[in-house]
Amino acid sequence: MQQNIFKKIFQFYYDGFKSMTVGKSLWLIILIKLFIIFFILKIFFFPDLLKKNYKTDDERSRHVIEQLTNKK
Repeated sequence: MQQNIFKKIFQFYYDGFKSMTVGKSLWLIILIKLFIIFFILKIFFFPDLLKKNYKTDDERSRHVIEQLTNKK
């Protein structure tokens, strides 16, 4: 019974996406924007400072614990 429900839900969305015309281009634009946000911007604007400033995982974890526990 449940497998039949999941199959109907899948078939509903599959048919909907298959018959789209404008929606396909909109989804393509959304996917391109997500790629830019999560991959391109991360590489150039959000460097991994912990990896750059500390050599081992132990040093990184100590730094993070200090930053979380010390009140300024």
